[in-house]
Amino acid sequence: MNATVRTRQTSINVWSYYVRLFHWALVLSVTVAWLTSGEIMMVHKYAGYLAIALVASRLTAGLFGSGYTRFAQFVRSPRQTLDYLKDIAHKRERRYVGHNPAGAAMVLALLACICGIALTGWMQTTDAYWGVAWVQLVHELLGNAILVLVAIHIAGVALASVRHGENLVRSMINGRKRSPDVGDIA
Repeated sequence: MNATVRTRQTSINVWSYYVRLFHWALVLSVTVAWLTSGEIMMVHKYAGYLAIALVASRLTAGLFGSGYTRFAQFVRSPRQTLDYLKDIAHKRERRYVGHNPAGAAMVLALLACICGIALTGWMQTTDAYWGVAWVQLVHELLGNAILVLVAIHIAGVALASVRHGENLVRSMINGRKRSPDVGDIA
């Protein structure tokens, strides 16, 4: 007699309330800033200030926080990140409970891009750089680059969700992911 043994998959808390609140507040502030660009400048400006305040908070949490919030927990070397991308191409990437190396690189790229957008946006409010063409051009280029990064981020989330059989968007809402299996990297 064959008995099918079903194991109940348990979940663990991975994304703290802070990380989830930060993530969705940043999504909202960047979206509002992008949509109001050149239209409602006061809203654009305050959405940008909120975005950079959120990034400053995340940088602090990444350096001094705990668990999966810390950069030291998930940021990998360029070599490890490239190796992980090769593994994706060959459909053999391992599951990471926190950020995988590609996701970690995307976190850093998004944070850096937002810092550049905020810096050039602020520069345009100063006497020294108001009306300076290159500052405005860099601000607009970075403002459009963030859309490309977000699209790649969403595609990566979708790919990892399918490949590893877990809804990563849901985990960024409820904070929980499937417990590590053998071979997963916690």
